[in-house]
Amino acid sequence: MKKQISPSIMCADFMNLKECVRDFEDNGIEYIHVDIMDGHFVSNYTLGTDFCKILKRETHIPIDLHLMVEEPEKKLDWFEFGEGDYVSVHYESTKHLQRALSQIKSRGAKAMVALNPATPIEVLEWVLPDIDAVLLMTVNPGFAGQKLVPQCLEKITALRRYLDERGYTQVEIEVDGNVSFENARKMSDAGADIFVAGTSSLFKAGVPMSESVKKMRESIN
Repeated sequence: MKKQISPSIMCADFMNLKECVRDFEDNGIEYIHVDIMDGHFVSNYTLGTDFCKILKRETHIPIDLHLMVEEPEKKLDWFEFGEGDYVSVHYESTKHLQRALSQIKSRGAKAMVALNPATPIEVLEWVLPDIDAVLLMTVNPGFAGQKLVPQCLEKITALRRYLDERGYTQVEIEVDGNVSFENARKMSDAGADIFVAGTSSLFKAGVPMSESVKKMRESIN
């Protein structure tokens, strides 16, 4: 599978957001990762429904919508997404996971299950036919700038083996959390396909986006 970059837009300079999005376009960025936090599933708030609408209007780059919210199946209609977009819901956030995944796919988007670092990969057993990708959190969700949970590298390898052995070779693995250039290389070697890049790589003050993207592509390929 082609290795792809999904910059976390919450790490961007919001005073120069349009310029940042143009930089993404100029550098061939595949997805824009949008973190939605509700203050309940995680103890933080970020971005919102109107932000997603504006982003969809301003760029052709598909969004990678990461819902860190309780009962996402009740809130999916609040967000604008569709063909070509990714939408992830946390296994830990709902009692009705298949219902949420079905709602995502009914709108033409690709459905992902997100797993916290300590959540076993075996919880995916009965939703494998319903997903296009798995989002492995490599830090505990809620805040940028955290350190990698080291055993998550082994978990990436275990997940790739788990999927392949069950015939789901097409299901992609996305990683999110301390995706530095050094960690991205290790994650790629372990089997990751999509890399959520934030403050530890793409968003460095004084470093041109083109330089950071080039370095990231060298790390993951």
